[in-house]
Amino acid sequence: MKTVQISLNSIDKVKAFVNEITKFDTDFDLVSGRYVIDAKSIMGIFSLDLSKPIDLCIHADEATIDSILEVLKPYIV
Repeated sequence: MKTVQISLNSIDKVKAFVNEITKFDTDFDLVSGRYVIDAKSIMGIFSLDLSKPIDLCIHADEATIDSILEVLKPYIV
């Protein structure tokens, strides 16, 4: 598992982010304060405070994490 901070400060960024991570057969969680939601849920993401960076927990093996981080580079803080 790897955790990175991401910024999703616009509707277009949220839509693009969800489209990117749904391509992976891996579990992703977004953690904001005491809330943990499925990162593939666009409605769940909009329930969070998007004005601040959010922790993204990637539940994948080391070999897959590198390719995931490459795709998520535009969102990582």
